[in-house]
Amino acid sequence: MQFSFELYWAHAPETCENFAELTKRGYYNGTLFHRIVADFMIQGGDPTGTGRGGTSIYGQKFEDEIHPDLRFVGAGILAMANSGPNTNGSQFFITLAPTPFLDGKHTIFGRVSTGIKVVQRLGAVSTDAHDKPLEEIKIFKGKITEPES
Repeated sequence: MQFSFELYWAHAPETCENFAELTKRGYYNGTLFHRIVADFMIQGGDPTGTGRGGTSIYGQKFEDEIHPDLRFVGAGILAMANSGPNTNGSQFFITLAPTPFLDGKHTIFGRVSTGIKVVQRLGAVSTDAHDKPLEEIKIFKGKITEPES
């Protein structure tokens, strides 16, 4: 099963660079989707699998790139997970539904371009009381491809 993203380079260039470079380095390969909340989001990008780890290509944390044209209007939005303003690292999430309460709080830097049904299936897996999937859901391998012109 696979899915692809379109990255919003014009709206969040530093965030896209971070995600693309981490992907090229194989940083996400073998990592878990460690948090899944049905009808809300799936979260990954933490090499420790705990939700407390991960670093960016810029060092520990980097600033938000909140763009007023981008809002959490539906499923398939790719955004940075954080622990407050300007605390972006490597963790990201993909929405499973509209989440307008997140507008202005997380950097949106892309969307699912193919494979939204796969994302929806991931969002339906069984989890424990802490939103951790009961079975490991791993990113096998990430890759960066150039968009078709």
